[in-house]
Amino acid sequence: MRLATWNVNSIRTRIDRVITFLEREGIDVLALQETKCRPGQFPRGPFETAGYELAVHGLDQWNGVAIASRIGLADVATAFPDQPAWSRKEGAPAVVEARALGATVGGGPGHADPVRLWSLYVPNGRDLTHPHYAYKLDWLRVLRDDVADWLARDPDQALALAGDWNIAPKDEDVWDMSVFEGATHVSAPEREAFDVFARAGLVEATRERVTNYTYWDYTQLRFPRNEGMRIDFVYGSPAFETRVRGAAIDRDERKGKGASDHVPVIVDVA
Repeated sequence: MRLATWNVNSIRTRIDRVITFLEREGIDVLALQETKCRPGQFPRGPFETAGYELAVHGLDQWNGVAIASRIGLADVATAFPDQPAWSRKEGAPAVVEARALGATVGGGPGHADPVRLWSLYVPNGRDLTHPHYAYKLDWLRVLRDDVADWLARDPDQALALAGDWNIAPKDEDVWDMSVFEGATHVSAPEREAFDVFARAGLVEATRERVTNYTYWDYTQLRFPRNEGMRIDFVYGSPAFETRVRGAAIDRDERKGKGASDHVPVIVDVA
């Protein structure tokens, strides 16, 4: 199983790049984030022509997650239990945003053993005093508690949490820590929230296998200067980690016209 995760920053804008990437890299399963469309707007045709089943979750032009699989797709969930909600405007009702999508991929005749995959788009946080920052930490806390419960009930399951975590967990994951002083993504509570998944029994599958940034802002020539951040990761349960054989970060997908500001992260699973 060749599994990838990619914040595409609008699937309708980048559908041709995504399909080309799938075919070029032989991707079996792709977790997508920031698709920025409702299910009825999602460009299903090119995926289906290429042989992929789809699970799609989106509410409007913000956020949005999806999973594409050519090796089976079942048991779709459009939120994890008790996923926190967010209100975009003061006084407006809070909504459980389209930031998490779970599905079982693989399994069945001729396919890899199944993996329970979650495509995650963790809230940004905005700034350290913003309510969105508290929302981000609460979102991660609830997810962590759910993961601990899932593994307690089935410690042998191959579970993978893949996506844009909006956290740079180590200093080397940003080009210059002084630029981020007092900012989100590198604060101690965010890094603690990221690390607690490891203490819950998960293993981050890419760090020991490949090093590179996964995000470069569009402004200030960040990509040509390699002023990036590493914020896209794949956390896996022990049963998943034992099957991991390699990983890669496709930096070339940040090049050229119409690139997303993130690049794909790829994990090869036996």
